[in-house]
Amino acid sequence: MYPNDGFRELERQECLRLMAKVPVGRIVYTRQALPAVLPVNFSLDRDGAVLLRTSATSELVRAIDGAVVAFETDDVDAARHSGWSVVVTGTATVVTDPAEHERLARTGPVSWVPAPQEIFVRVESELVTGRELVGGRTLYGVGRTA
Repeated sequence: MYPNDGFRELERQECLRLMAKVPVGRIVYTRQALPAVLPVNFSLDRDGAVLLRTSATSELVRAIDGAVVAFETDDVDAARHSGWSVVVTGTATVVTDPAEHERLARTGPVSWVPAPQEIFVRVESELVTGRELVGGRTLYGVGRTA
């Protein structure tokens, strides 16, 4: 971001707090050597990791297990020209520890599309960045025309 560009950079804890308020984000990964984006519901673990719950046989799991991915979520008010966006970048791994799986079955996200055999995927929050656009402010302070 550039100074005075109309955006405010968000600190890590503020990013995580905002993320916890929305139910859906987008996982960004590589599929057949091309970028892919998929909307998913999620929750945050106590350490700030992004948690997904999906079918053990999903194409997504095969594509992201062990890979570095990005996860983006936001909240935008188009009428007020305001909102925020947060991106978490980190390694995605399938949760294989039975005790951890049991804990997440109680506290983690609930799949919006339940499957017979579900697993959890953790995206470590290695890099967390975010920015906010406050309504009424315009890029570089230039006045908005009617």
